[in-house]
Amino acid sequence: MWVMTSGNVGRRAQYTVPPRQARQPPAPPIDGSSGLLVGPREGAYLGAMHTAWFPAILVSLLSSMGDAGIASEAPAPYLAAARPDGAPPVGPSDQAEPGVRFDAPTVALAGVPIELTIRAPESGSGVAYRLLSARGTELAAGELAPGSEIELEEFSLAERADLPLRLEYGTPGVALRSSLTIEPLWLPGWVSLLPPLVAIALAIMLREVVASLFLGVWLGAFLFAGLNPLAAIWRSIDRFIVPALADPDHVSILVFSLMLGGMVGVMSRSGGTQGIVRALGPLSTTPRRAQVATWLAGLAIFFDDYANTLLVGNTFRPITDRVRVSREKLAYIVDSTAAPVAAIVFVSTWVGFEISLIGDALRIASEQPGLSPEVAADLAGASPFTVFLHSVPYLFYPILAIVMVGLLVATQRDFGPMLPAEQRARRGEGLYREGAQLLVDSAEETTTAKDGVPGRWYNAAGPVLTVVLVVVLGLYFDGRAQTSSPSLWDIFGAADPFKALLWGSLAGCLVAFGLSIGQRILSAEEAINAWLGGIRSLVLAAVILTLAWSLGEVTAALGTATYLTGLLSDSLLPALLPALVFVAAAMIAFATGTSWATMAILFPLVVPLSVSLGGGVGFEGGGHYTLTLGAISSVLAGSIFGDHCSPISDTTVMSSLASGCDHVDHVRTQLPYALVVGLTGLLLGDLATAFGLPLYLSYPLAIATLVAVIRLVGRASEAPAN
Repeated sequence: MWVMTSGNVGRRAQYTVPPRQARQPPAPPIDGSSGLLVGPREGAYLGAMHTAWFPAILVSLLSSMGDAGIASEAPAPYLAAARPDGAPPVGPSDQAEPGVRFDAPTVALAGVPIELTIRAPESGSGVAYRLLSARGTELAAGELAPGSEIELEEFSLAERADLPLRLEYGTPGVALRSSLTIEPLWLPGWVSLLPPLVAIALAIMLREVVASLFLGVWLGAFLFAGLNPLAAIWRSIDRFIVPALADPDHVSILVFSLMLGGMVGVMSRSGGTQGIVRALGPLSTTPRRAQVATWLAGLAIFFDDYANTLLVGNTFRPITDRVRVSREKLAYIVDSTAAPVAAIVFVSTWVGFEISLIGDALRIASEQPGLSPEVAADLAGASPFTVFLHSVPYLFYPILAIVMVGLLVATQRDFGPMLPAEQRARRGEGLYREGAQLLVDSAEETTTAKDGVPGRWYNAAGPVLTVVLVVVLGLYFDGRAQTSSPSLWDIFGAADPFKALLWGSLAGCLVAFGLSIGQRILSAEEAINAWLGGIRSLVLAAVILTLAWSLGEVTAALGTATYLTGLLSDSLLPALLPALVFVAAAMIAFATGTSWATMAILFPLVVPLSVSLGGGVGFEGGGHYTLTLGAISSVLAGSIFGDHCSPISDTTVMSSLASGCDHVDHVRTQLPYALVVGLTGLLLGDLATAFGLPLYLSYPLAIATLVAVIRLVGRASEAPAN
């Protein structure tokens, strides 16, 4: 059966039923503006063309480009399939409303929800519709008012035999006499895992992040566009990269990072960075002391993980460089304190988001059928903040990750790829490996200290403290404007963290300008050039962040998280629930590169599931409450664990950025530590407590295990010269 597809909008073919007066017998369409007549497996390919090879290639290239978002004005004879009663195709005398638009997928993944959009014309009496599978099963039905639209996304196809789909439509109140056959390319659900896995594997093997991430995005666009390699190139840009870059939150992070980079450039050029290194020199005379200071600073800046990463990394990089601590070790310390601390401390940008998700999940759980009235009332009346506080002791991975950093710093022992990196730095053979692709261009001339500058420490401390102060105050006052609650955690939870970060970075830049120009250390032109130099040093990091976000858009479009969740949900047994949820959250966060999206996906699924397994009995203390707490904490901990292991995570990229480290080297050296902590937390935390081990025994056993691993596997970072 032939169907009409369009090369205009990636994996979604758009159809328009033309007005009645336009329904004239057309010539066969051959260009991308009017769609391509293809079979069910050809996607947007031209197929066999009885023309010369050069025109065929040219037409294929043009058709693969198209104008995104423009519907194909498909001629009626190719749009209207045979009517259900066997009558001829829809003609001018039929009652179907003209101008009806359909936005259908060109690819269908097994078990992943399909999105189909129907738009009614502005005039007329509206549209009635009914969607049927090839087996005759009704998937959706309803009516649309004139000018309205509906997005059908609550159904998925389990087998290839469910295709093709048939969409029947017509004027409300009469028989549906028009129909459209939709047969997207059928692919197994595991295909949605390929883009992130390919990108991650190539980045680790080739040590080339930009090309690997772009290939991952292109592969996703290739699947999205119906296996059309040419269309995949254009869709990579207009469907994934540009929307990822246009996201307001992403833009805020980029602007915050670039402005902070500019601030650091002014600080360095004015000698402030040299001054703070000299001031902290007596306190950081050894690698151990420098790393302890970095670790403590990471714990102190708890209100936001982005601010933590960029402030600690940029501030302590000159200090750790001075005592020959490798950039890989600095990036690990920065990365392993930022998100874990922000996720645990009750006054942070993370906690508000977490509490909102917990509250929604409890509401959904309380509305489940079959619950006793007492349990439903307990769930509906539970305080999400109280539940969060009760779950904190079960956040095994974040807590043990912080402890692991402290143990490594205190013992000065390392293992895995981190050991040779540290020994290389201690021997004076380089703070980073030869040929490393640093995310910060530390050789930028305009960001090095100007000759003869006094090197005053407060020219660096002033801007940094300003950023911290303004961000905290910004969170407070913005939250106060959004809520009437006097609770400090409610205020911070209601605040927009991105606004506060932007305000803080701008204030820090202004203070850096004021100090350097006011003391006549730099002229206005020199200060601006230093600021621009700091921004230029972060261009590579900005590119990698954008591509990582774009790959996240790909995984969302292909339903990677939905596929993983459905794959693992059948294995959730009561006693193993926390451990399996931890694994599921880690896999989703690793594949998608985002812990927040992972939490948003899993909370509405996991909390009701734990309640249905008995986790709602004795809620707010006692009974099987531990089961629900374990499930909630496992979502949080698993999301952070997967995020730490993923090279496409924005926080992992920003840790490499702030530390001036090769991104792949950071991932390779951090991964063994994260795996050891994750496995320890899984076995001695999630599993052990689920089977009755009390917390006061679980943590000592877990910490003792980490100490034993460091003593048995680790080696001293200090190494004799070759």
